Amino acid sequence: MELLQLKKLDIKDKKVFIRCDFNVPMDEFGNISDDRRIRSAVATINYCLDQDCAVILASHLGRPKGEVVQKYSLAPVARRLQQLLKRHVSLAPGVVDDASIKMTQELPRHEILLLENLRFEAGETKNDPKLAEKLASMAEFYVNDAFGVSHRSHASVAGITHFFDNKHKAAGFLLEREINFFSKLMKNPVRPFVAIVGGSKVSGKLEALINLLPKVDKIFIGGGMAFTFLKQLGYNIGASLVEDDLLDEAQHIMDEAKKLGVKFYLPVDVVAADRFSEDAVSKIVTAQEIPDKWMGLDIGPATVRLYREGLNDVQTILWNGPMGVYEMDKFARGSSKIAHFVADSYSTTVVGGGDTADLVQKVGVDEDISFISTGGGASLELLEGKVLLGVAPLMVKITNKEA
Repeated sequence: MELLQLKKLDIKDKKVFIRCDFNVPMDEFGNISDDRRIRSAVATINYCLDQDCAVILASHLGRPKGEVVQKYSLAPVARRLQQLLKRHVSLAPGVVDDASIKMTQELPRHEILLLENLRFEAGETKNDPKLAEKLASMAEFYVNDAFGVSHRSHASVAGITHFFDNKHKAAGFLLEREINFFSKLMKNPVRPFVAIVGGSKVSGKLEALINLLPKVDKIFIGGGMAFTFLKQLGYNIGASLVEDDLLDEAQHIMDEAKKLGVKFYLPVDVVAADRFSEDAVSKIVTAQEIPDKWMGLDIGPATVRLYREGLNDVQTILWNGPMGVYEMDKFARGSSKIAHFVADSYSTTVVGGGDTADLVQKVGVDEDISFISTGGGASLELLEGKVLLGVAPLMVKITNKEA
């Protein structure tokens, strides 16, 4: 997959619109608790500034649903950007209101303007062509560096690309790195190649699992999704999370793994609790004998040991989804143990964004992971073998046919 490259664009002295992903987590006081996504955009921004460009940045934050909601303002992002870039960052009062458009028109070279939250405009998530056209009119060049939303059919991601030809749009450095890394991982991984797949539901990972099966040597299942497989095997899973409508799909995945010679690991024990709460009564039980009305909320110590043994000989590890309810300390032990083992491994280790990225940072091993994706949903769609909606217009082969 060859992308239109930023370095091949003649952007010198021009105005550049960069779609970033500054959808960062914040604490109850409005302080940014993880600025990885902001830091990841710095290289693309600095490159454009070095080319004597005027830079317009755009992003969303949270889900304000088309209304101006103060807690979703990008003001904290503008402040953090100033610290990272060591230069002034102006924040527009809105997105496409007259005052904001005037600021984009008058923006001088070497200056940075951050538009307010794109999702303050209802047309953003509806891929409104009028909004896309207004955004496109702000600059001569468009750069998508927002991997985390590149699977979305939104005005600033998909619609806007129709207003720029191949010589005036490109992928930013972060987007290019993410796409190339996952492409190489899926096409030519160093073997043995394993996938650790967790999270709450099979439905969210179904296509990814099916697409991964012919590519990996082993799959390790954890999190709430494991109980759909365990129930299909006839185990008593108590009140654990289960998707009864996907039992046949779970069987198909296990059958397909067997047919392809892929080792398919399921938990052999779990930490079960009498209710979904931090202060619940909990105990370790085998996966076959979860008591009625109790639910499994984490993998148990025997499963941790089993998974560690299974991971000992591998060369490439892809991890998407936690092993349990890691947000509650009481049920985070399994995920934490696996995180430490993955980080200490000499394998190439890839974390697929979202909750798993949050988990490895919380555990404190993020610096020891080979590659942490900035997008959960986007990385999942790549694992499903899909071409992302926001990336397709930036692909050389596709766009050349259109030209």
